[in-house]
Amino acid sequence: MSATDQHSKVLSPAAIESLVAKGHIIVIFEGHALKLDNWMSKHPGGHLPILHMVARDATDEINAFHFAKTICRMKAFSIGRVQQPWVNLIPPIQQGLVPTIAVRDEEKAELPFTSIDSSLPSSAPCGLLQPMNEKSDYTDFADGGPCSTTCSYSGSDDEDCKKRCASGNGPQKEQAKFSRVDHTAMLQQQEVAQGLLSSPSIDLKTQRNITEDYRQLHETVKAQGLYKCRFSEYGKEMIRYSLLFVLFMFLLLNKWYLTSAGVLGLFWQQIMFTAHDAGHRGITGNFVTDTLIGAFVADFCCGLSIGWWKSSHNVHHLVTNMPEHDPDIQNVPLFSTAPSFISNLQSTFYNSPIPWDHACDVMVPYQKYTYYPVMAIARFNLYLLSWLHLLSPRATQLGSAWWTRYVELVFMACYWFIFGYLLLWRTLPDWPTRVIFVLISHLITMILHVQITLSHWGMPTSDLGPSESFAQRQLRTTMDVDCPQWLDFVHGGLQFQAVHHLFPRVPRHNLRQVQGLVREFCMKTGIKYQCHGFVEGNKIVLARLDEVGNMVKTLVQCQAHMAETWESGLH
Repeated sequence: MSATDQHSKVLSPAAIESLVAKGHIIVIFEGHALKLDNWMSKHPGGHLPILHMVARDATDEINAFHFAKTICRMKAFSIGRVQQPWVNLIPPIQQGLVPTIAVRDEEKAELPFTSIDSSLPSSAPCGLLQPMNEKSDYTDFADGGPCSTTCSYSGSDDEDCKKRCASGNGPQKEQAKFSRVDHTAMLQQQEVAQGLLSSPSIDLKTQRNITEDYRQLHETVKAQGLYKCRFSEYGKEMIRYSLLFVLFMFLLLNKWYLTSAGVLGLFWQQIMFTAHDAGHRGITGNFVTDTLIGAFVADFCCGLSIGWWKSSHNVHHLVTNMPEHDPDIQNVPLFSTAPSFISNLQSTFYNSPIPWDHACDVMVPYQKYTYYPVMAIARFNLYLLSWLHLLSPRATQLGSAWWTRYVELVFMACYWFIFGYLLLWRTLPDWPTRVIFVLISHLITMILHVQITLSHWGMPTSDLGPSESFAQRQLRTTMDVDCPQWLDFVHGGLQFQAVHHLFPRVPRHNLRQVQGLVREFCMKTGIKYQCHGFVEGNKIVLARLDEVGNMVKTLVQCQAHMAETWESGLH
């Protein structure tokens, strides 16, 4: 069959489902079925963004994240067209399955999937057309599988039940466990119901209309030249960064050590906005140039890995606020922004369980009080995550961007030589000054950490199913911050996160113009545009933390009650 005939061949949904079930990486783009088995190892953005788009129409996601030159190359991977309209299937990775090997040649045998967590019982892939909210997320396999809640234990023919009764895992423990899991499932269902009520219908016709309107909006953004970077704005940024750094050096050399620490913290807070821009190729649009800019700013100037940030951020943009899949909200036992975490979820990003243990029961009920203290010291955790990433296999799975790891290692080493040795050890006079200097400079960056979490931690985490459009999910799970234009430099584009999630490559200095277009889009489609003042946004985040904290507190109290009375106390 010629290449032309192959590209024009029409593949049925059953054919696509069969290919996916056999382990092939099939992504739908502009009506074409792209077979990306051989591209997986070459993708600069890593494997996970592709795996989350398997069996889905990823047209909007691909167009939002890629430049025209890259998009033109994609149809070379086409194995045919698909029947329209396409109905999204559930990617295997979101069913707890991944390919046994990531890359396969055309001639290799068709390979099955394997469970993400090999410690869990193996099972055949569930139906790809299975609705997301019907997955069996709530079964606890930790001690061999649950007994039936209807068995009488003492007279049951189930040998497993008898053994567990003899070992002390009788009806009292089982009832407590099932009450917690079932109640968590109920909380999740309530969140889904609330999401369905507060959003446009997720029926296929409504979502297709929203998708078409979003694509028209995207064409408008391109036609108005809003993808063009205004380099003069970066000239202003450079002046501000330089003034902060010069002020820091002046104060340091004049031995105003602690004051200089505060200015250094402000310098870090401001300059990291440019690293964010570069990570999205929102400055020059050239991968190599923007990567080097991002590495210089993040790794060399701030000691933070731009590669670590990109590895999680690329996934975050595609599965925003999905507890099992979005690494940006997987923060237990310190924080839980969704009741789903109580169910002992499996993280597809870390390929490991997110255990809910006693530490979670103790800490999460107080998370609204610990939020700001933890944000104040969060930079120390980012140092750790940066080094763990660069020394992990994930940092090697960048395909053509393999060289970025070595650039980062050099830049990070330079940062610690300058900051750790030359500044802290050689310049500061004594240990008390060193400790206080580090604390002040790092506490100042708390502003940035609050700005980052503000956009999503107060927003819904419910999954409304595979039919929800890219545009609706991004707007439903993301909040913008309302501020006057003269304060834009304080937020560095993070005040337009909802707009940014729709158009991640648009330079941040153009986002305010795009915001007006997005407001019109929301009015037309009926999607609620979440935009609040900075103080109000903080209140929303704290309210969400308090809400989930109270859920946990109630469950802990009920579990204690059940341990004494065998009554759930939840009715």
